[in-house]
Amino acid sequence: MDASIPVQKNVDYEMNIDSLGINGEGIGRIDGFTVFVEGALAGERVLVKIVKVTKSYAYGKLLHVIQASKYRIEPKCPHYKRCGGCQLQHLAYEAQLNYKRQLVKDALERIGRLEDVKVNPTIGMDDPWSYRNKAQFPVGLVKNRLAIGFFAARSHDLIDVQSCPIQHGITAKVNSLVRRFINTYNVPVYDESTHKGIIRHVVTRVGFKSNQLMVIIVTKGDLPRKRELVDILREGIPGITSIVQNIQNEKTNVILGKGNITLWGKNHILDAISDLKFKISPLSFFQVNPVQTEKLYAKALEYAALTGSEKVIDAYCGIGTISLFLARKAAKVYGVEVVEQAIEDAKENARLNGIENAEFIEGESEVIIPRLARLGLHADVVVVDPPRKGCDEALLKTIVEMAPDRMVYVSCNPATLARDLKFLTENGYRLGEVQPVDMFPHTSHVECLVLMSRMDK
Repeated sequence: MDASIPVQKNVDYEMNIDSLGINGEGIGRIDGFTVFVEGALAGERVLVKIVKVTKSYAYGKLLHVIQASKYRIEPKCPHYKRCGGCQLQHLAYEAQLNYKRQLVKDALERIGRLEDVKVNPTIGMDDPWSYRNKAQFPVGLVKNRLAIGFFAARSHDLIDVQSCPIQHGITAKVNSLVRRFINTYNVPVYDESTHKGIIRHVVTRVGFKSNQLMVIIVTKGDLPRKRELVDILREGIPGITSIVQNIQNEKTNVILGKGNITLWGKNHILDAISDLKFKISPLSFFQVNPVQTEKLYAKALEYAALTGSEKVIDAYCGIGTISLFLARKAAKVYGVEVVEQAIEDAKENARLNGIENAEFIEGESEVIIPRLARLGLHADVVVVDPPRKGCDEALLKTIVEMAPDRMVYVSCNPATLARDLKFLTENGYRLGEVQPVDMFPHTSHVECLVLMSRMDK
């Protein structure tokens, strides 16, 4: 045992919690040594058992809250302490919003070396429950009994869940009907340890404005009793729009495979953001919180400050959601996306909304946009909405060379956002302001919009 480390594994300690980490865990110190404690809140005094020790930090298991934070509340979900889906249900919602703002500020200062940045208060929800329009439930056996639910945190231990308070309410009904189908017809469920069985996941997609519902049954191979499944779902949910079988044969944690078979109804559903309609296929990316998406896109439009004469590039455009909002205020929008099906959906969504000044191009943004620049395209505004890994440096270099007047960066990861903003501020761009938006209440995730402007403008 290193004598310089003041804690020992399997020993209990009292400690104070000073702050929350990037995953919502409490952070405190014992004799100056950092200890992370899941479930503890800033301002609390707690009793913990040390469960892991490294040279520079330790993990403690929360045994008892000696002095509770005034923001500690009772979680709404009975599975909260085991399920890995939410991290903050024990924290009052107002405090969640403050935490997410601080998360962004800390990343900008620590990683981006950006100080005195204007980070606005997080835009929250009036009712932060039942907000998700897409649910993905793994299916398996737990002690030889059927389970449909979620995995426990940091594991593949399946928790059987009857309902989830952050999902649209119809998902509980769908799962109960699928349970009936599996039990009635003895359909084998998937075992990831042996790669045997048939039903792997139940996925639901709901149109909040259209009230359309798609149910996707993810299978390893052929699905027996398809007709009976369709009958059970149609009888149990009158008005269901689409029933799809998705085939995922690979040994992988990726939920959806590339092959879809429409068992009944349409191969898509429709939904709307503001007054724009969108076609959503089984594999389409679509923001999971439609209420907050409207707020997010309204702020993106405000930052873009379009007058009707601008050429705009929308990198990582998905099915064209932001692109089509921009197109109504711009002269021309070029949307770039690597997923072939998403580009087809984007083109269809443009036709659906009668928008003719949006062009969608399939390919990697870091490849396509430099090619467009070499062909002489100059964008007045660039919008990027990258995955969690952030923007490829080749794309950032091209944007700097293209020198748009404004750039709107939409991010789902404060760490990679801070890294990319550091590059941009070192290469001719001024950081205007940062707007966190709570797209995922009760989790530690936060979405951000950032306005960047050329320094010589």
